[in-house]
Amino acid sequence: MATLDDVRRTAAGLPGSEERETAGGAAWFVRGRLYAWECHPWPSIPDDVRAIIASELVVAVKVADRVDALALVEMAPDVFLSPTTRWSEPKIAFRMDFIDHDHLAELVTEAWRVQAPKYLRREFDEATA
Repeated sequence: MATLDDVRRTAAGLPGSEERETAGGAAWFVRGRLYAWECHPWPSIPDDVRAIIASELVVAVKVADRVDALALVEMAPDVFLSPTTRWSEPKIAFRMDFIDHDHLAELVTEAWRVQAPKYLRREFDEATA
């Protein structure tokens, strides 16, 4: 089972990443742009998804496009939740109890890539090459 500390560890290794506390919980930004966040059961979320978010830890990340999000839901519907609001599109939310650590790190890193400026992506790529 993955935890917010696992998200923190991955985010800490990404250039320009910072964690902030928001009304909905922990959130991660790169150069002021949101790329990952702890989900909160807001009233605007459909009841079925809100019940899941209220009862367990759910994290959302930015994705390159809506097709990527839909593909993840289709690939593992028990892990990934259907997109529920247009806010912060494109994005995907996932149940932390059902995601493995490697996949979590990949999702957080790719979300960071979606939001990070080119010079930070280049810095990261050079450091990990």
